[in-house]
Amino acid sequence: MPHKITLTGSATGPLREYDRYVAFDMREKGSPSAPKGLKKSTFISYTVFVAKKAFNKTGLTKKSIMHEKVLIQGEPTLDIPIDECPGEVGVICFQITVLPNKNDKEKNQTEEKKEPKQEASASPEAPQKTESKKQEEAQAPVSQPVAKEEKKEVKPIQPEVQQAPTEEKKAEEKKTTLSNQPKGTQDLLNFDDIIVPEEFLKTRPNPEKTQKVIDFVKRTGRLDEPLTIEKGSNVLKDGYRRYVVAKTVKMNQVPVVYEYQK
Repeated sequence: MPHKITLTGSATGPLREYDRYVAFDMREKGSPSAPKGLKKSTFISYTVFVAKKAFNKTGLTKKSIMHEKVLIQGEPTLDIPIDECPGEVGVICFQITVLPNKNDKEKNQTEEKKEPKQEASASPEAPQKTESKKQEEAQAPVSQPVAKEEKKEVKPIQPEVQQAPTEEKKAEEKKTTLSNQPKGTQDLLNFDDIIVPEEFLKTRPNPEKTQKVIDFVKRTGRLDEPLTIEKGSNVLKDGYRRYVVAKTVKMNQVPVVYEYQK
């Protein structure tokens, strides 16, 4: 029986085109726990090879492959040259499926919830209520609508007073978390959201300098400098050594400074 493999996620690097197929890199987390006596599994990088016809049917492009979540079903291979397969394991893709986006699901759910409410408001009881309200307003003295208008003016003030303290608390919490990070940090980014270009993956940082950064993190609990990330695409622009250190010590979030697209 041939070995089967299933991957889910987005591409971690740019799409590479060849004569009859395309290739892109993916990465998957290891299990958070392991049986006693065994080491926890770490990240594994894969290079996926897809036939051009199958890839074109998905509607994916060079840009969308790095943002859309896909399901890959295929077989592992170790017979592809390293210059075409920078990942630790090569995967021959038999089927590729684009998975639905979470935001699209939430929009559909909210629209489905709104539709029954609108239908309920259009029920035959609605015109009866409006007619009864008109009769009450016609019979009531002039002083009643004035009192209603005053109440309407007072109501909007209450939520503004309640929202102000919560926004201030959020701003203070963000300032305190960033103050504990290295100088120049603009934000904290999830490690899994960072996309590493192919040219970085082909390099290997100096082991001695990397060990110094690891010792610094173990001593202080944070990186010595933030990573430079492209705003919007989350592509790593500078700080690959610190990225490797964060991966080694299994940091969930890393300090970043943004570089805006030109």
